[in-house]
Amino acid sequence: MSENKEEILANFQSITGIDDVGEAFSHLEECSWDLMAAIQRVIPQEDPVPQAAAASATPPLRPENNLSSSIRNATSSSTSALNDFSLAPGPSKNCPRWLKNASANNLGSSAAESAFVPVASTSADPDIIDLTSDMDLAENRASTAFSPSSSSAKQILFNIHFDQQVYGILLPSSATIQQLKNKVHDATGVPICRQALRGWPPAKLHDAQIPTTKLSTLGLSAENDLILIDFTEEGYMDFENDEVSSRLEKKFVLTIVQQPSGVRHELSFSGRTTVQEVKTNVYYVTDIPVRHQEWTGWPHGCDNDTTLAQSGIQLSHNFILHNAADKLRNNANNSSSTTRSSNLFSAVGLDTDSSADEFEDASDFNASEEFFTDPLPLQPTTRHLIPNNTDSEITGSLKFIENYKQRFGEPCPMFFPGSLEDALKEACHKPARERKLLAIYLHHGESILTNVFCDRLMKHENILQQFAEHFILYGWDLTHESNKHLFLSSVTACISNTASITVRNISVDKLPSILVIGKSRLSGRSSCEVLSVIHGNVDLDDLLSRLWEAVDMYNDHLKVEIAEEDARAARDQVKAEQDMAYEQTLQADIAKEAARRQKEAAIAAERQRLESEKAEEEARRESIRMVAEQSLPKEPNETETNISKIRVRKPTGDFLERRFYTENTLQDLLNFVASKGFLIDAYKVISSWPRRDLTAIDSNQTLQSLKLYPQETVILEER
Repeated sequence: MSENKEEILANFQSITGIDDVGEAFSHLEECSWDLMAAIQRVIPQEDPVPQAAAASATPPLRPENNLSSSIRNATSSSTSALNDFSLAPGPSKNCPRWLKNASANNLGSSAAESAFVPVASTSADPDIIDLTSDMDLAENRASTAFSPSSSSAKQILFNIHFDQQVYGILLPSSATIQQLKNKVHDATGVPICRQALRGWPPAKLHDAQIPTTKLSTLGLSAENDLILIDFTEEGYMDFENDEVSSRLEKKFVLTIVQQPSGVRHELSFSGRTTVQEVKTNVYYVTDIPVRHQEWTGWPHGCDNDTTLAQSGIQLSHNFILHNAADKLRNNANNSSSTTRSSNLFSAVGLDTDSSADEFEDASDFNASEEFFTDPLPLQPTTRHLIPNNTDSEITGSLKFIENYKQRFGEPCPMFFPGSLEDALKEACHKPARERKLLAIYLHHGESILTNVFCDRLMKHENILQQFAEHFILYGWDLTHESNKHLFLSSVTACISNTASITVRNISVDKLPSILVIGKSRLSGRSSCEVLSVIHGNVDLDDLLSRLWEAVDMYNDHLKVEIAEEDARAARDQVKAEQDMAYEQTLQADIAKEAARRQKEAAIAAERQRLESEKAEEEARRESIRMVAEQSLPKEPNETETNISKIRVRKPTGDFLERRFYTENTLQDLLNFVASKGFLIDAYKVISSWPRRDLTAIDSNQTLQSLKLYPQETVILEER
């Protein structure tokens, strides 16, 4: 039934011109693989074209209403199906797209070839422009001379949609993008610098932006719809690239039907996934090497570097996958059996012409065995997780994590991103209570144990929990020798030479492996060593038990270190408390000494202030005294008349004497007292009888008026 479905699918695509296998597959599925029903579903029957219209119209042509009866006769090839159609002329814009695609797909029908006539310059449609007159006719004629029937196949019709109108432009396939834009300018009036054409095949967007690109290299069909965008001076936006960019982060669901078994595989990829990466992932699922994979369903123009976003497929797409090796083996078996039958037929005198042909096919198969032994011309299988010649551990680690997740999916172990030295510090170079084991996962793309180990063991819930709680997990790929040497150098530098030798001695058939690294004490010093090596040929229970065993052994070892660290922490605590007490006492002493020094400094400052004030006061008193002394009148002689002799008794009991004229004032007496150092603001001058405070009365009065003559005694009293 699977081979019958393949035949029905091939006939359906040939008749309808649907290149997308997924679309064709879905139509047949919905019609329960009834070829007639599927074709009628895709191609609605049309009314016959009136003879008057047929006489004035220009080819291409379209089928009449006898389509149903013709399709029923199409059983083994699309050629016979098309030969049954009776074709009548009709307008080119009404020609069904499936009929035009049938010519582009080279169905080999003479009727089909005669049905597709290139649009001439005398076409009834005024919007169609023929470039035959202004292109390189010599080149076209030269190519036509070699292939008389190729002239129609070399013509490409573009329906340019612009400003709610459609402009038909007919170009030879040898024309360039620049020539197309020139004709678009002639038809629409939009300058070339403001033209943006939308609708190119997604895989050829970049080439379609180059003016010198030939149309024949873009994978175009006989008729193409393009949308013209007229950009003003406000700016330009590449809508095609924006459309691809929007698809990069979307999820593509690919349904792959593996033939002849009919097994369906449904895989999910991001839009950034390339065709090569899809094929590699399919290899892991189907065990069909990439070089033996035959695909049906990729759009025209896709290559291994094309991303799903660029390929032009829908978010849900169907493919058919064959194993080329199985086909070749089947052909070889058929050829061998045919050879034996040929010998038998020759013995009985039967015609063996057809058998001889099949025998030649068998010899071709034997020659094609190089297809398996020499994979150079075929697409290589990519199994590594780190690119070759990676020069940085950090870059290699990040690429390992990214490729591991993409290849094996979720759930994924939490790998440490960074260098091996950083992973070792995070795991082992910490206090004993915070320390973990370092688990190094060593990967190899050529090991047959890789898929089972990663898809089953590394995704198990208990394994993931073990790694998360007790390990720092670090991953590296040893597939390429350059990356292996880089890793071995890092292991020697960070762990030990013994660990490097251990990794070097692990054979590929034992990979992937897990190295368990822990910090242990040897000769009284701490160092990191390999505690356990777990090879990939283990089952789930064995892997769990080995991990538990390593964790338990390491925890027992850590108990001693934890006890030692606790004792050391206790001693450090006592010492810290003693140091704190000593520091507090020292600070108290320092504070006392500082207070004493501060007090002495304050006393010294006060003393200095007082001395300064005293000096200032003495200077002031001396100044007043000198002024008073200089202002004293001349002292009269004893023999002179009208004189007064004044005696001043000091607080100490001593006397001061001086003669004054009776006309001298009381101020002169006070100045005399001040000149001797007894300032009036500190002392009072008191007369004995009657007792008066002379400093409190008018100092301008004369001694005579104050009755201080011929002699008088006054007393100095402190205020």
